[in-house]
Amino acid sequence: MSYLSDNIRYLRAQKELSQQKVAEALLITRARYSKYEEGASEPPLEVLLRISRYFHVSVDLLISVDLRKIPMQDLLKLEDNRILLPITIDPMGNNFIEIIPHKARAGYLSGYADPEFIQNLEQISLPFLREGKYRAFPIEGDSMPPHKEGSFIIGSYIERLDYIRNGHTYVIITPNEGVVYKRVYKIDDKTFELHSDNAFYKPYRIEAYEILEIWEYASSIATQEFKPEDFVEPETQAMFQEIKHLLKDVIRKIN
Repeated sequence: MSYLSDNIRYLRAQKELSQQKVAEALLITRARYSKYEEGASEPPLEVLLRISRYFHVSVDLLISVDLRKIPMQDLLKLEDNRILLPITIDPMGNNFIEIIPHKARAGYLSGYADPEFIQNLEQISLPFLREGKYRAFPIEGDSMPPHKEGSFIIGSYIERLDYIRNGHTYVIITPNEGVVYKRVYKIDDKTFELHSDNAFYKPYRIEAYEILEIWEYASSIATQEFKPEDFVEPETQAMFQEIKHLLKDVIRKIN
């Protein structure tokens, strides 16, 4: 279900603009724009992008979220026309930290722009994390020791990609990889390389346009105690990891 027609009609009314005024800004006829508001036709991609830029609302939100349910003044406008949904605060003015549970991790990619999905998440508040917007993401796998599977990384929302600091760790959300926690290096203005601290896993590159959200490491919550072997040198750990995978392959072939 697309909310596009309802959303653009609502946004135009909020700005107290006529259909003619909006159509002129979009370089189309009023009759053509009217059909978009009525839901009689869908705009082609180039017009949809113009609509998005004109109203300063991302294409994702225009299509998939009922903007009539969101206080538009509370939306945080970001570069590349990305928008973070409303920030929830407690009565003392502290930001709530939404926790993405392990079972909802896979659904975050489709739910990050859905206010109902975000509002239904469990929340905590930490007194030492006040300024900024924070969210807790579950860790999977063993690519970023000593953080174990089951732990949570609390990330601080990054509004601009040029705020990324080389060699620091971030939770990155992309359409292809979903939610990952990696050490990030900037190759150029459009390309980033993601590294695992476990050398067994090879680095890979992503383009800036692929990044839906990025959250800088602010804190972590461990759900298992650390063991001495968790602090083994990454190279040694990678060697053991490779041996472990080789043994699994041998066992699978035997069986």
